[in-house]
Amino acid sequence: MKMRQFGFIAALLLAASASGSGVMPPDTIAVREPVASVSVVDLDGVADVDFGDSESELTRRGILRTDVDACGPTLAGHDEISPIFIEDRLVLLWAGDPVRTPEGIAAGSPIAEVQASYPTVRDLHAPQGTYRFDGLLARDGDRAYLFLHDGQTVRKIIAGYADWAHRLFVEGHAPC
Repeated sequence: MKMRQFGFIAALLLAASASGSGVMPPDTIAVREPVASVSVVDLDGVADVDFGDSESELTRRGILRTDVDACGPTLAGHDEISPIFIEDRLVLLWAGDPVRTPEGIAAGSPIAEVQASYPTVRDLHAPQGTYRFDGLLARDGDRAYLFLHDGQTVRKIIAGYADWAHRLFVEGHAPC
């Protein structure tokens, strides 16, 4: 794994942990994006981007952008999704709200809804004494969703190759 990718993954987990700390004031109302602007991430990837695509191919097609002020490359038209590459291949997509799975799971969904949508989901527990989220790993063959949660609701969704999603959780990395 390249040091840049390692740092990118470490920063993603750190950002997810920080973004989930604190309580939303009771008078705050969450505003959802219009349905037409919501991206769907599935176990193949996202529109025009598939797991296993090369970094160079996505750049050539104009889908992967490295010219923006971000912690790593971004996907054109998908600002809320961070791609994670290992050895020039897309292995994971780190997604935030309003990105959803085909089953409708997004940041803010109750974990009971995840468990109902993915009956074989496996609980993953963050090490005690850390500021990391617990996880739910919903595996389907060599692909999986990793739902990071605070015990009540989903905070982040990671989709991609199951082994890389599990490794990301165990090693505690983020994309920035």
